[in-house]
Amino acid sequence: MTAEVKPASLQLTERQEARRRRILHASARLASRGGFDAVQMREVAEHSSVALGTLYRYFPSKVHLLVATMQDQLQHMHETLRKRPPTEEDPATRVAQTLMRAFRALQREPHLADAMVRALTFADRSVSPEVDTVSRLTTAIILDAMGLEGPPTAEQLSAVRVIEHTWHSALITWLSGRASIAQVKIDIETVCRLIDLTAPTEHP
Repeated sequence: MTAEVKPASLQLTERQEARRRRILHASARLASRGGFDAVQMREVAEHSSVALGTLYRYFPSKVHLLVATMQDQLQHMHETLRKRPPTEEDPATRVAQTLMRAFRALQREPHLADAMVRALTFADRSVSPEVDTVSRLTTAIILDAMGLEGPPTAEQLSAVRVIEHTWHSALITWLSGRASIAQVKIDIETVCRLIDLTAPTEHP
């Protein structure tokens, strides 16, 4: 099993964590309605009942906020997938099934998905901790679906990174209208074959 990934944030008091969650929920609601452009910091502050200055102390920019929103969405997705894990016997098929479930969850909120992916694309070095957490969450989701009995090998981790990059790229091409859901499914299933190719061989 993989270790649970926590959001890249400082230790917060219960009250601060509740405030942070209100902010993230407001961000997600606004993005769901109108995408990236609909998430304005002043409106987020109003919808979450915090002062604008307080909002900026939690999230220095809209990009920071939306990448943190993606962290939150992936964390929720990870918890849901753990409660209802994939049922296929083959690890590659389990990962493909898991990633398509995650993809369909994002598909139900296309404006929110577009806003979060655009924020990841715009993120500079100042957002590196948040972006790294998004990557670690995606890695954890894939490793959980693989169901390894021990720690992954270097080759397996490399395969996971390629799968993660492909999933992210597929999300971008779908959001831009350059790929259908059927094509995304084919691409995900194809790249997941790397799991079989990198599986350790048993020596007699």
